Amino acid sequence: MNTTTKVVLVALAAGALGVVASLLTSGAGPLWRTEVGQRALNSAMQASAPPVPEGVEVAERGERVPDFALRGLDRSRVTVPAQYAGRPVLINVWASWCGPCVKEMPALQAFSKEQAGNGVQVVGIALDDVDAVRAFVDRTGVTYPILVDTPGPADAGVRLGNPKGVLPYSVLVSADGRLLKQRIGPFEEGEIAGWAKD
Repeated sequence: MNTTTKVVLVALAAGALGVVASLLTSGAGPLWRTEVGQRALNSAMQASAPPVPEGVEVAERGERVPDFALRGLDRSRVTVPAQYAGRPVLINVWASWCGPCVKEMPALQAFSKEQAGNGVQVVGIALDDVDAVRAFVDRTGVTYPILVDTPGPADAGVRLGNPKGVLPYSVLVSADGRLLKQRIGPFEEGEIAGWAKD
């Protein structure tokens, strides 16, 4: 092995050790917060996910999100995403027992208020018990629409492209119903507005 090859190998090894050290000391958060990181994470999750039950349509990035029906807290039937056509929609899949989900709710509520009227519509889909969700909403004062689904292999999260069921999970759907972005994990304070831009 010549000297140039040895120098290149040492440089590559040092770079790899630097990346590992960075991940160990500060976690993978910064990478996961990028669109490239989210796409890589989503691809890895898709590849290792169990098969989706036959007949369940799963949304794919860039494609129209297949409509599905859920119940609101008032027991009304809501068709997602058709009910919100004409506006971009940020759909956040969560549960009342999920710590990161609960932590990001104030930021989602603030973003929803900023966007009221003509901006991005925020919709929460709780994979949870209706009574637990109702108590949580009453306690926290969340005012954007909250729908409820039963967790399982064909729940709303799976239909929106999250077959592993990681929570929280958010998607951005265009005004014409196409899946634009997917987000695995919670939003940090101040991240939502930038993420929700087309």
